[in-house]
Parts: sequence; structure tokens; C-alpha cells
Amino acid sequence: METGTALWSFALVVGLLTITPGLDTALVLRTSAVGHRRRAWGVVLGIQAGTFAWGALTSLGVTALLTASHVAYEVLRWAGAAYLVLMGVRMLADTLRRRVPAVADDDEAALGADSLPAGFRQGALTNLLNPKVGAFYVAVLPQFIPPGAGQFTTGVLLTSVHVALGLSWSTALIACARALRTWLRRPGARRLMDRATGTVIAGFGIRLALSD
Repeated sequence: METGTALWSFALVVGLLTITPGLDTALVLRTSAVGHRRRAWGVVLGIQAGTFAWGALTSLGVTALLTASHVAYEVLRWAGAAYLVLMGVRMLADTLRRRVPAVADDDEAALGADSLPAGFRQGALTNLLNPKVGAFYVAVLPQFIPPGAGQFTTGVLLTSVHVALGLSWSTALIACARALRTWLRRPGARRLMDRATGTVIAGFGIRLALSD
């Protein structure tokens, strides 16, 4: 497999993965829909930074150690599951109050602000605490590295394709959310959106906890 063919083939695989509705999509849409543009971009950059880190570590062979170590994998899996469930439950709990806050509470009250660093931290933690992202890269990335090609260089190049697609898709999501922002910021719509997003996030946490 030549490098050009590998790039296009990998782009097709991760492109389909990127546009499949999931945790990242829900988090980006919800953050942007409430009008917190800087925080939304922070979430996007945090998620993509996590993706790049997983790809780079896989290219170095580090994540293979994670998937080979049952203890390390389990610790990271339970930490990620707890983080997601806590985030989802807090979001759901906020909808039961009389007034829906501007954004859901997070680890600190300051995270409720429209802050790029706060969003980056949230996006990066969501990605890096999910060992299944690392397992995906360990299983998939080596298949697209042509024989004789530099493993680290080619691995990082392929990961950059994934990140570029993720940024493009997130840009479209933010634009869509902003177009619907007037409707989504109504109390009833906000409550419905937060309940849906909280359920999705908590559901992913529970699924991660119960997965093999």
C-alpha cells in the first residue's frame, strides 16, 4: 500500500467514524448551542488534541502497552466512565431545578464561563480518559502504515488527517448550532437539549464501565 492510498483509505475510515453521532458530537453541539462559542472551540481543540496524542503514542508503540496491561486499561476505563457519568448526571440534575443555568456545572464553578481553556480541558479529558480511543488506534493505525515507511512519521501524518476531518466536522456542527441558537436558548428547548445530552454522556459512561 502506497502512502497516498493509505491516506485516502484511512481518511475514509475515520471520516465515517467522525460523522457518526456520538459523545463528541453531543458535547460540541450542546456547548455551542447555549451561545458559548469560545468554550465550544475549546472543547473541539481539546478533543482533537486528545486524538493527536493517542495517534502519536500509538505510533511510538506506547498505547500497545496500555492495551496489553489489564490493570492500566481498567484504571483508565473506570476513571473515564466515572468522569462521563458525573458530567451527565450533573447536566440532568440541572434540568430539574427551577431555572436552567447558562451551562452545566463542571468540576469547578469557573468552568461555567465561556472560556477556551475550560472547554479545552473538558474536551481533552473526555477524549484522553477513553481507553477505547487508544484501543482503536492500536487496532487500526498500523494497518494503514505502508511497509518500509517510517512508523512514527506516517502514523502522525495519518493522525493529522483524522484531526483535520474532526476540525472540519466540528466547524459544521458549531455553525449549525449557532443557526438554531435562538430556538435552542428557550428554557423548554434548553431543558430538552440538556436532558438529551446528559443522557447521551451518562450513557456513554455507563457503556464504558460495562464494556469488556
